[in-house]
Amino acid sequence: MSFKRFSLIVSAAAVVLGFAACTTVPPQPAAPQAALPGAARPELLRPAKFSTLPGWDKDDLRQAWPAFLESCKALLRKPDWSEPCTIARDVDAASGSAVRMFFEAFFVPMQVLNPDGSGDGLVTGYYEPLLRGARKRGGPYQTPLYRVPDDLLTIDLAGLYPELKGMRLRGRLVGNKVVPYPSRADMGRTHALAGDELLWVDDPIGAFFLQVQGSGRVRLADTGETVRVAYADQNGHPYKSIGRYLVDKGEMTLDQASAQNIKAWFLSHPARQQELLNANPSYVFFKEEKLLDPSQGPKGSLGVPLTPLRSIAVDPRFIPLGVPVFLATTEPGSGMPLQRLVMAQDTGGAIRNPVRADYFWGFGAEAGEKAGRMKQRGMLWILQPKQAIESRITAVK
Repeated sequence: MSFKRFSLIVSAAAVVLGFAACTTVPPQPAAPQAALPGAARPELLRPAKFSTLPGWDKDDLRQAWPAFLESCKALLRKPDWSEPCTIARDVDAASGSAVRMFFEAFFVPMQVLNPDGSGDGLVTGYYEPLLRGARKRGGPYQTPLYRVPDDLLTIDLAGLYPELKGMRLRGRLVGNKVVPYPSRADMGRTHALAGDELLWVDDPIGAFFLQVQGSGRVRLADTGETVRVAYADQNGHPYKSIGRYLVDKGEMTLDQASAQNIKAWFLSHPARQQELLNANPSYVFFKEEKLLDPSQGPKGSLGVPLTPLRSIAVDPRFIPLGVPVFLATTEPGSGMPLQRLVMAQDTGGAIRNPVRADYFWGFGAEAGEKAGRMKQRGMLWILQPKQAIESRITAVK
């Protein structure tokens, strides 16, 4: 899901609702008037005040400051962001009052609305998992993670159709025709990826969920090192939830379709494991990266490292990448408030609709436990630079 999990593709018309994590809500086709990624749609924003944001006064904004500075690395050259991002360099990051004063002085909260005018939507979670693996196949390490195959074509449509900026077709060349790239099931039957193995791991369902998360770490038994595997590309098929597949087959109810329960079902039905995996035709390819700073998350779609508990994935058709977003939701499986300032630094194939977010829990088993159970309702407020609002008013006049 860089962490561009299942990036936008023309053939991705629908994603089926299923288990929690980053791939649970069906994407809706973009409305004809939808803004290009990076531009919010004014008709889906409602002005608000900081005093009305639930929990704004209780959030320790200092914890969001490093993530905001990462966003500024990507936003600094945008006219509306030049002033706040430049001034941010001189803010005392250790002072909660200084950080709060900065946000309240330079930004205006705008509540994000759905097209029907409602203000709440689904909030799920994702994380960076750890797998056990090796560079060479052997022993328990029988499940491959693949690099991008040489015959995968990625066609950027923006040159001919500017309104499709950010959308790509994926396929391969057969004779003089570009045809769809094989699905997960087709690749397995034909061994089409033989020779493209990047690493080998000991857990097929873990490898599958690694593709859902988009990035992770692998501890290599044969070399003793831990490396990061990051999203490199995808086969062009739309993601389909294996959680929804199990629900449709009557194997579990929708409420039971958590990542944890799906893994348990997988282990207790060895004869049907490949059937379950093949229910999702989408396939993600990885690249290896050095783990320079274990405290940092992988890079998101914005191109900057994700910050645990302070980064989210959004639908960039409605929420511009990089912007601060105030999130008001609840802890996984409970009614305890989770209200904090986060940064929109990632995207996801199932993150569709305006009021829709995927919350980055960080790395490891505890993060995975929370991400796997997170399927909450929540509300979002974009913090827009005051300069952008003033410019828009001037343009209208």
